[in-house]
Amino acid sequence: MNRRIKLFTGNANPELARRICNHLDEPLGNAVVREFSDEEIMVEISENIRGADTFVIQSTCRPGNTNLMELLILIDALKRASAWRITAVIPYFGYARQDRKVAPRAPITAKLVADLITVAGASRVLTMDLHAGQIQGFFDIPVDHLYSAPVLLSYLSKLKLGDTVVVSPDAGGVERARAFAKRLRAGLAIIDKRRTGPNVSEVMNIVGEVKGKAAIVVDDMIDTGGTLVQGLESLQKAGAGPIYACAAHPVFSGQAVERLTNSPAERIIVTDTIPLGENAKKCEKIVQLSVGELLAEAIRRIHNNESVSSLFV
Repeated sequence: MNRRIKLFTGNANPELARRICNHLDEPLGNAVVREFSDEEIMVEISENIRGADTFVIQSTCRPGNTNLMELLILIDALKRASAWRITAVIPYFGYARQDRKVAPRAPITAKLVADLITVAGASRVLTMDLHAGQIQGFFDIPVDHLYSAPVLLSYLSKLKLGDTVVVSPDAGGVERARAFAKRLRAGLAIIDKRRTGPNVSEVMNIVGEVKGKAAIVVDDMIDTGGTLVQGLESLQKAGAGPIYACAAHPVFSGQAVERLTNSPAERIIVTDTIPLGENAKKCEKIVQLSVGELLAEAIRRIHNNESVSSLFV
């Protein structure tokens, strides 16, 4: 049976959803997602999707709780409308930083959110640059985990930086940084830091040779920007330059944009898994690239039951 493809989105990132639809040459599904006066979420699917292959495009970015509930309620609405298959397309998977117990009586929110999505009725998940790869195992349904690296590397390669070193902001990001370094044929360095509290860290030293080299700090997300800016300043003191930073998810909470604007970075390169706020759009240092084409190609392959593995690079 030739299943129809139907694409829906909530209010988290409608611009990215439209870019994906444009690449697929498919219209965005007719759905109303809004709030009642008491802030409960109401969803109405205004077209027949019985037997359709449906995709819900929704990042769980700020406001995280609202966007997560929109995703869950959209999935439930599609399930009850007899959709054949429901794929949750989550470019930014929130609550992922609590992926293990780091203290007594602490929750594991990444597992909780995975269970919520599964129970809501999702058949599979398509996501990008999870904070920790093992979160894929928290789901009892298939997960396709894409990386924004091809988009970021394409941009970085055009800068022609010469002698370059890729820098991991912490020990946990070494695998990501090593993959970038291999593709760019660059050296590798690590920033050794000690975290003193939530969203607070203290840079200790840099492992690797960075003096006189172009430095690219690679991370999965930029939240408050405190850790990143400390790392950039340490690289500057160590004689690196020019200095760039890149990350998949521009969370940009608190004073992040102000910190990045005043940082030593030439450019901060991010993707559109999360829409930029007005302050970030005005910052000349911030460059936003689109992953719409990459996600669209993954959706096309999933719909056609083709291999997606070649996109996992």
